[in-house]
Amino acid sequence: MLFITNRFPKASIKTELGREFIFDLENNAPSNSVFFCERAQNGSIREVGGLNFLSQLKNSEYRQVLIYIHGFSNLPDDVFEAAAEFQKLCDKKDKKEVLVVPIIWPCDNDLGIVKDYWDDQKSADGSALSLARALSRFIEWRESNLNTPDTDPCLKRINILAHSMGNRVLRETLCAWDKYDLADGVPLLFRNTFLVAADIENESIHRTERGKLICDASRNVVVYFASDDLALRASKAANLKNKIASRRLGHTGPENMELTPKNVYVVDCDDVNNVYDNPKGHSYFRSGRKKGTPGLVFEHIYTCLKSGRVFPEDELRRSTIIHEA
Repeated sequence: MLFITNRFPKASIKTELGREFIFDLENNAPSNSVFFCERAQNGSIREVGGLNFLSQLKNSEYRQVLIYIHGFSNLPDDVFEAAAEFQKLCDKKDKKEVLVVPIIWPCDNDLGIVKDYWDDQKSADGSALSLARALSRFIEWRESNLNTPDTDPCLKRINILAHSMGNRVLRETLCAWDKYDLADGVPLLFRNTFLVAADIENESIHRTERGKLICDASRNVVVYFASDDLALRASKAANLKNKIASRRLGHTGPENMELTPKNVYVVDCDDVNNVYDNPKGHSYFRSGRKKGTPGLVFEHIYTCLKSGRVFPEDELRRSTIIHEA
């Protein structure tokens, strides 16, 4: 499994191609460096470097790439497990269609959700600069002779799935990229962007807010939400404790759909989230009632991946409600 991380390794932060990469789990500060790595089936990890990483993606037999940004309080092994589960579900649908590539940002390894929350939120914000650098590296490679864009361009479609606080990582990364590296706004880079159980304010993707860049960078933006997501209630409690009163996008969907760009769609997952992920109702986008069997939220995501389009039940409201038969 190929992945990108801005977690510190135990060894030097200087890139060494082929070296064993071991995470320093005691250090949850975001590194200013970004590391391009590959994890073998036996769990060993080696650093492959940016050029080799991008070349492997280009030469892969998979038709599409899905970048996965995990949520808060996830250590690397948790992320690998979740990404592998999603990969297996995709492979069951179609061989060599979607390749899942995680981005691992530094979460705290303390016990307790609320205790972790503020450290992880700071790490999410602090990860923006290094991950924006990874986006710049991709754009430079795509347009360079190393990619042979005139004779052998990379034609893979790129999608992104941000879960929970991973949505904050995505939002802040695009803001940092736009502020420091781009002259004319963010490019249209992603075919589909899936915002699942998003732990950001529910007005974040309005046209006047910071999250608008997510919409600018995407053909389609699909928001999956559930009002009884218990993990987001802990998030809300943590924010209220610090006198920040705002409903979460993953609880309600956008505050006002009329204020969002026209490429935003919403999916109400209330009827299935706690059935698929009991009792938290937070990680409901992979398996359904039985692990390894796709749930209806996964099926909706996969339909969007295959078609490149979103087909809402209510076209006027750009909304869908997921029901089990």
